[in-house]
Amino acid sequence: MPYEKFLIVASKLDKAGINITTQLSQFGQFKFYLVDKEVIYTENLNLEKINQYDFIIFASRHQSQKKEKTLSIHAPGNWRLAEFGGEKNKVCKTSALFMKQMFEKLNQNAEQFRLTDYKITLEATHHGPLIDKPCVFIEIGSTETEWIDKLAGFVVARTISETIESFKENPYHEVAIGIGGMHYCPGFNKIQLKSNVAISHVISQYAFPVTEEMIAEAIAKTEEEIDFVLLDWKGMGNAEQRDKIIEILKKLYLDYKRTSDIIKE
Repeated sequence: MPYEKFLIVASKLDKAGINITTQLSQFGQFKFYLVDKEVIYTENLNLEKINQYDFIIFASRHQSQKKEKTLSIHAPGNWRLAEFGGEKNKVCKTSALFMKQMFEKLNQNAEQFRLTDYKITLEATHHGPLIDKPCVFIEIGSTETEWIDKLAGFVVARTISETIESFKENPYHEVAIGIGGMHYCPGFNKIQLKSNVAISHVISQYAFPVTEEMIAEAIAKTEEEIDFVLLDWKGMGNAEQRDKIIEILKKLYLDYKRTSDIIKE
């Protein structure tokens, strides 16, 4: 693992993606791949091109019904149906350490450049494409006003540039996958930002019931070795659901911790 060749992918149809990639050019020479159609559909991508790189960063827009201003990071993939690209029951490879360092930089840059009206958040693993290279999405949300916001584009571009530049493997971090909570991962955001734990894939409550296959897929598609599974205990539904998940973890001989067990700075 350390990654050497990074590719930034965006869609020509995506105003946030174009905003971010335009801003990135001021930070140095990056390899870009601008796709004619939407990037979430695997069939729109030239996989031969993608496979020449070690790590793929998708710069994209985020849409939500609440229309909140957000800057978000997540791994792609589908725990169940593939309604928005990719394949059902399959997720992409990602790096918990890269996601953690990118999340830290995003928070720092948003603070430094006073982008205080945006919520900085992880999202649970969702949507396509499905590719064979480790990857991550970084997104501006949630309406056209934000997608074309130059300062938001600058903050995301600077975050991408700095993460690529300074990314290093950290043997001192503990690595986890997350289970439970809402789509925007309030329980996991604090941990990713203020603890020694690096989180890769997140299975949020709306993807329940959790199966053995889902947990195995999340672990297999995390580049680093998993130390434990992180449980958002209050965000795991009723006692029956929690018991079922604990049962699966014991069967797979996996350690687990609750979010409340983690020491935050």
